[in-house]
Amino acid sequence: MKKSIFIGALIAMASLSFQSCEKLSTINENPNEPSSVDAGVLFTEGVRSSVNTSVTQSYLLGNVASQVAAKTLRAEVGEYSWNAFPNTWNQNYLSLGNLMEAERVAKEAGNNKMEGAAKVMKSWVFATLTLAYGDIPYSDAITGSTDANWFPSYDSQDEIITGTNGLLNELALAVQLLNNSGSVDGDILFNGDASKWVKLANAMQLRLLMYISEKQDVSSQFAAIVTNEDLMSSNADNAALTYTGSFPNEYPLVPLKQGDFDAVAISTNALHQLDTTDDPRMYVFARPYNAGDIFTNPATTAIYQGAENGSEACNKDGSRLGYAYYNYPGHMQAGTMAEGIIMTYAEQQFLLAEAAHNGWISDDAGSLHSSAVEASMDYYGADWSMTGWTDFSDFIANSGEGYDGSITSIRRQKWLAMFFTGLDNYFELRRWYSQENGAWANLPFVSAPCSNTNGDALPMRFLYPGNEASLNPDNYQAAVDAYGGNSQNAKMWVVDL
Repeated sequence: MKKSIFIGALIAMASLSFQSCEKLSTINENPNEPSSVDAGVLFTEGVRSSVNTSVTQSYLLGNVASQVAAKTLRAEVGEYSWNAFPNTWNQNYLSLGNLMEAERVAKEAGNNKMEGAAKVMKSWVFATLTLAYGDIPYSDAITGSTDANWFPSYDSQDEIITGTNGLLNELALAVQLLNNSGSVDGDILFNGDASKWVKLANAMQLRLLMYISEKQDVSSQFAAIVTNEDLMSSNADNAALTYTGSFPNEYPLVPLKQGDFDAVAISTNALHQLDTTDDPRMYVFARPYNAGDIFTNPATTAIYQGAENGSEACNKDGSRLGYAYYNYPGHMQAGTMAEGIIMTYAEQQFLLAEAAHNGWISDDAGSLHSSAVEASMDYYGADWSMTGWTDFSDFIANSGEGYDGSITSIRRQKWLAMFFTGLDNYFELRRWYSQENGAWANLPFVSAPCSNTNGDALPMRFLYPGNEASLNPDNYQAAVDAYGGNSQNAKMWVVDL
């Protein structure tokens, strides 16, 4: 019998903590119901739920906020009229309940590898939360059923990432555990391959170090991981959940209603970049604007059109996203649905290319950039026969998309490669925007959205959910006061430059 323990976000069942009723609870115990759950069962559910949340939030938020997609209906994200996006907060904290319980049970059982894998997933979810909201409940958030803290304090973002018990140290500890004894049970991501969990933990450290690189010198720490630790070596190491096509392992966008599919299209900016360079990923990221006509008459010439980011007053008539992301009535269906991406080899290679560009490592930035672009092309199944290019070598040499010595060339291709990578494509755009002090002109592949409501400024964070003010009032207020108000323009630590 599956028993999930959801603690944190102040929604756990209070009945778990009535220790004074020990005798009564003993009388009422059901001998047929297990009193504990195997770590693998908890881990399976924690991985599935957190990745499903990431996919859905990428579709509705991350792709749109980063401008690779545009909302054609309910355009609040694209026009910068942001709110708390409570599902991001609530669903991630729910997943943490299972992941951290799996970590606890594995530790009690002495299963080091299981404990390490749970730490990696836990760190990824917490990273998403703090990078979206800033200061969040961390050290007090998930404390167990017998000593639950119903009013968790909000840890500062710098402590969450770089503190003694912060995410960077947790990921390093996870590597040690994964290189020890035990087994990764219930592993629907890597099928129990601890070496791939090690590579993911190290790559995640590189990602976090790059995010904080404007706040402190991370060059030595970054280089040490590159030199001494195992990293992803190909797309075979991608942390991407494969969906089987049936419940509960169905791609999470499939059950959405038709109106949700109508509400998101490929953006004008992304389509321009893909189309002008004859990039084969265009045919994966977007379905033709006239996909319905092609379905009834396959000889019809495909037309692709981008939707403009911004308010609903802007051009909102664009190609819906690609066939692999959902099934739309009257359109062709993909033979295989997309995967739920946590992190890819391509992203790792872009991180290394940027590090080489910065002089942190001695490797050649151009070669690393090329390997990143090629990995992205291969992952998305680039079909060169649909383009004017002979192959990848022809494309990278002659399209103008190779490394030209500028950081812009790396950013532009990384922006495309992080399609459907949770909220991290937005986090990266925010990092670049902050580095350029809000100068859109220095990010030529994106632009201030049409008729936006935020004075052309990219929002810096999601708002805290409103129910935090009533459920955890004192700690919520302290966090809000630290930002001078619960504002989307308040600068969290990683972007407070």
